[in-house]
Amino acid sequence: MTKNIDYNKYRNFVDAVTSDESRDFIAFSDRVVSLDEKGANIERLLTGAVGINSEGGEIMEIVKKLMFQGKPWNDETIYHLKRELGDVMWYITQCLIALDSSMDEIVSMNVEKLEKRYPGGTFDPWYSENRQEGDL
Repeated sequence: MTKNIDYNKYRNFVDAVTSDESRDFIAFSDRVVSLDEKGANIERLLTGAVGINSEGGEIMEIVKKLMFQGKPWNDETIYHLKRELGDVMWYITQCLIALDSSMDEIVSMNVEKLEKRYPGGTFDPWYSENRQEGDL
């Protein structure tokens, strides 16, 4: 039995649980100004965040075609993946600039986080699903 969905009711619900900054240009603009006043390089951070996701989608598209559509694993495909990874790196660097950080700092932080998460030094599915408090 198929349940009928009242899309207008759902639409109203979605609108009600959406932040003012997501619905209203003035609220959005005020938030950008507020972040800028606090020193956030939001324009560069937004460029990086949007770009990382867009380019990640392009990488996923190649992998999807490899896995499900018969795309060949060959030099051309590998080259294409590497070029897309280069684009991801460009956007990561935008975020690093926005955060006044470096790749060394981020990799170091990541190693520290993973060493805490996997105390034995190897992957364990239990720890991947059962995070300690503060493990983001």
